[in-house]
Amino acid sequence: MKTLTSMVILSAFFSACGFAQKNQQKNSSTQEKVTGMKTLHDFKATTIDGEVFDMAQLKGKKVMIVNVASKCGYTPQYKQLQELYDNYKGKGLVILGFPCNQFMGQEPGSEEEIKAFCEKNYGVTFPLFSKIDVKGKDQHPIYQWLTNKTLNGVEDSEVSWNFNKYLVDEHGKYVMHLKSGADPFDEKIINWLEGK
Repeated sequence: MKTLTSMVILSAFFSACGFAQKNQQKNSSTQEKVTGMKTLHDFKATTIDGEVFDMAQLKGKKVMIVNVASKCGYTPQYKQLQELYDNYKGKGLVILGFPCNQFMGQEPGSEEEIKAFCEKNYGVTFPLFSKIDVKGKDQHPIYQWLTNKTLNGVEDSEVSWNFNKYLVDEHGKYVMHLKSGADPFDEKIINWLEGK
């Protein structure tokens, strides 16, 4: 009888241990999914000059990502974006411009034409990238991350027009999205840059 009782107790003990171990493994894999969420630093993109740019280079920098166009009513924002970059690059700001032709064909030029336009008309020195899709079936992976809460961990958003602005912190984590009408010197942007 004692042997039978001992076996039942041992069996219950090992079952409980096995359950706890399975539970621990399950929790561990859930944590991996959460902690394995991507940051901006996990991506690469092609610059306007055709070079591969690893976003991991931006560790420690605050980043503003903007989809840009040369023939848009918001195109004059290039001037303000450049001013913002000049004012804050010494404090760790990097602006990334991604030309896109998805909104009424307002960025029809080649990479060479886009670069020349930006330099000649607005003196742009912040990094520009090759033309991409910011929505739809050919959406660039960076924009998939920016617009999808399950990937960025913060919010879903839609790139509704040219010159939408996305803010990303020094750790590559998504902060917020501002629509086209938001001025590059918008209070939210300045407060974020100033750490307020």
